[in-house]
Amino acid sequence: MGEYLTDLHERRAAAVFELLNTIPGEYASREGLQETPGRVARMYDEIFGGYDMSPEAILSKTFRDEEHKEMVIVKDIDFFSHCEHHMVPFIGKVHIAYIPNGNLVGLSKLARLVECYARRLQIQERMTSQIADAIEEQLKPIGVMVVIKAEHMCMAMRGVKKPGANTITSAVRGVFQDNTNVARAEFLSLIDLK
Repeated sequence: MGEYLTDLHERRAAAVFELLNTIPGEYASREGLQETPGRVARMYDEIFGGYDMSPEAILSKTFRDEEHKEMVIVKDIDFFSHCEHHMVPFIGKVHIAYIPNGNLVGLSKLARLVECYARRLQIQERMTSQIADAIEEQLKPIGVMVVIKAEHMCMAMRGVKKPGANTITSAVRGVFQDNTNVARAEFLSLIDLK
């Protein structure tokens, strides 16, 4: 395994070295850039570490037979991800609500679940659904709702160049799917998407 990782790092570093040499006026051998290929190769282990995480394992430890059947909300979970179309960051907050049906999970596990999916090449819409689906599949709640608000650097620094524009996505499962549901309205009012 160590040999594979070494090879992977060398391939990444070589690719970054070549990419740097394609930027007009830059040379990967320039003093300030000499260690950049190795740094980027190592950084990829961290920013794309979600591929090594298992949502099932993250949500496997639950507190069963709990009588709590009221909404549980974890809001303002910061995340950083990378758009799979341009490989630039999108940054924002995830808000999660679920209504338990006998299974509670440690609150930090929900933040870990966000990391699991955020630290991959992503699109925001898919990530929103993946988080909701994992909670639904593993915890079997009465309902789950996930809302993500993020700024995409592919819109801010290139293309239409609109910094400050935010994208909001949601995924609703179970009782939250009913638009007249009080829990849905309560959750949306509590996360206060300003």
